[in-house]
This record gives sequence, structure tokens and C-alpha cells, in this order.
Amino acid sequence: MRAPTGSVVGLCSASATMSAMGMAFLGYWGVHEPTPWSARDIMVVCLAFLSFIALGATIWIATTPIADGAVERIAPARRSFAAGLVLMWAAIIVAIAK
Repeated sequence: MRAPTGSVVGLCSASATMSAMGMAFLGYWGVHEPTPWSARDIMVVCLAFLSFIALGATIWIATTPIADGAVERIAPARRSFAAGLVLMWAAIIVAIAK
């Protein structure tokens, strides 16, 4: 098994960074406030959690061991990262839009 290099390290660090930014967004946005949640609030949280799932899957997909000569797992990891990124931005836009 080869050691992670290049794209694997980049995808993993970018995914972890986006997850941290998403958690900071949820903390700043007001998930912890005692007011009743509206449908928009539920949509923002659902989009953010789906984003966390996709970003976590990015790390799992990118670091899955592969046999010598097998197909690289970078392309599916990139798609998972892109999906997580889009979902996080969608959550932010829904939270900001009134």
C-alpha cells in the first residue's frame, strides 16, 4: 500500500477545513438559540448535515486502501468534496436569504 501523496492530502485537508468552517457557521448562525425553528431553519441544518456527510465521505473515499494497479479513488473523492462544498454554500445562502 502506498503512502498518501498529492491529491489525497489536499482533498483531506480541504475537506477537514470546510467541515470546520461549516461548524463555525452553524455556531455563529444560531442553531443553539431557544426560539422555535422555522422550516427555513430546518432546511439550513439539513443541508449543512448533508454537507458534513459528503465531506466526511471525501476523506474516507480518498484514503481507502487500493491494491497495486487498481483504479485510483481520487475522482470519486473529488465529486464527494464538490457535493459537500455545494451543499454547504446552499445552506449558507438559504440562511442569509430572507
